[in-house]
Amino acid sequence: MHAYCGSNLRAWSLKLGCFLRYSTASNLPVIQLPIRTQQYLESRGKQRAGAVVVPRSGKLLISTRRRELNQFSGETCGLWQQPPLVSRGWKHRESRGDYFAINRQREHGPRPETEGSFQSLSLDPRLVSALDSLNINTPTWIQKRAIPALQQGRNVLCASETGSGKTLAYLIPIVHTLLSQTSDPSTDPRSLILVPSRELGGQITSVAKKLCAQLGLSVRFVGGGHGRKAIEKQFHGDSLDILVATPGALLKALKWDKVNLSNLHYVVLDEADTLFDDTFCELIEEILMQTQIASRASDLEGIDRKAQLAIIGATFPRGVAKILNKVTDLGSIETIKSKRLHFLMPHVQQVFKRLKGLNKTFELLELLKKQVAEKPGKGVLVFCNNASTVNWLGYILDDHGIKHARLHAKMPADIRSGIFETFQKGQCDILVCTDIASRGLDSLRVDTVVNFDFPPTLEDYLHRAGRVGRLGSENQSVVVSFVTHVWDVDLVQKIETAARKRSSLPGLETRIKDPVNSDNIIKEQKV
Repeated sequence: MHAYCGSNLRAWSLKLGCFLRYSTASNLPVIQLPIRTQQYLESRGKQRAGAVVVPRSGKLLISTRRRELNQFSGETCGLWQQPPLVSRGWKHRESRGDYFAINRQREHGPRPETEGSFQSLSLDPRLVSALDSLNINTPTWIQKRAIPALQQGRNVLCASETGSGKTLAYLIPIVHTLLSQTSDPSTDPRSLILVPSRELGGQITSVAKKLCAQLGLSVRFVGGGHGRKAIEKQFHGDSLDILVATPGALLKALKWDKVNLSNLHYVVLDEADTLFDDTFCELIEEILMQTQIASRASDLEGIDRKAQLAIIGATFPRGVAKILNKVTDLGSIETIKSKRLHFLMPHVQQVFKRLKGLNKTFELLELLKKQVAEKPGKGVLVFCNNASTVNWLGYILDDHGIKHARLHAKMPADIRSGIFETFQKGQCDILVCTDIASRGLDSLRVDTVVNFDFPPTLEDYLHRAGRVGRLGSENQSVVVSFVTHVWDVDLVQKIETAARKRSSLPGLETRIKDPVNSDNIIKEQKV
């Protein structure tokens, strides 16, 4: 009898496209229904009095005012199935005022996955002692993977979520190598770390100086906006072990013959997705053409030794092959990436509001006033897409007596200097900024990100959202995005689909692709 019922249940479940399993407690069959089937049964239940309502399992994943579009974490969606979207009709002006939220599925973010010890990585004992003095005792998983690869002479592309320890993943092997080499009286740098902004450069320089303070290694930073004398000053004096620089400032020093890159042991491109975009790609190519990048471990030995290359980012950079193919063998680059790369963070609530452009300012003011009243001392980042919007919005906040700071790339260097540090120290709780503050900066005190302007790309969204819920943060973090334009809706639909399917965001690079040879294309067309 039981076997007959079970076979009938299996046949019925297959016809409906559902999944049949057995409860371990009572050995009773439990049928998991796809979302579409559940919605159909619920709609039929409303039509028939006394019909059974299908229970929905798990935490509420997607919440909206239209309850039929809510989704719980226990509900599944097929690989090729298009889930129902709240944002599907958002291109119509009648959708203004609609909203939905991707709710957090756990209270706090994961702790760094640590394993083993730094002693097991065969590091210089002096370096291990310096790490211990900084209370850094156990490597994270990205450090456990990247440090041995770099020690073995490989070029590395390392892509993992924010806060996973990528800075030390390349700094530690750099310092280890420098300690094993005899000191060089030359003032030319032995290691180069390129960064897209002065703020990130200052932060990395601070970490490197703390690590090298007891080891007798020198660290200097060269950033733009301070004039020729300030740049030249950084290349005077004793030997230079680690140089942190922005591309523009370094290129000026190269053109003025103040620095030579022929003595490098390491070249690091930090926040590589930004360095390889249209803003910096030509500068990066010009700098790399003045270096000698190794293609194999044997290139790191002898008088004519070449430099190792480390490419670092929280998202996989686009178009790297086009430039790197000119300076090294692409096959020499080992890719190390996180399993959660390009996924939405499950411990951060993400709210999307469809608004008329004129209503964004009112919504922001209400949000900031509530934040100041309910969460004093917590940081808020308000992102705009351009400097003029940052300044305009700043004037509005001034008129309403809301204390804040502003940060964008068009500010004079003497005004811009120290703004983010002031925000980090809690002297100001609200920072209105462009994407210059979304890349790599330590923002542990931030618990709210507001996209006043929706970001232009999915990579930008991930970087902005990555400013909250960082590893080690105890904040109940939230990202609030104002959606006003039709082109914004296209990105929101991709984000909502990924959230409902629990998949990575679509269309992002996941591997190094060989560049297309334009000469071959022309030949094929002629044929």
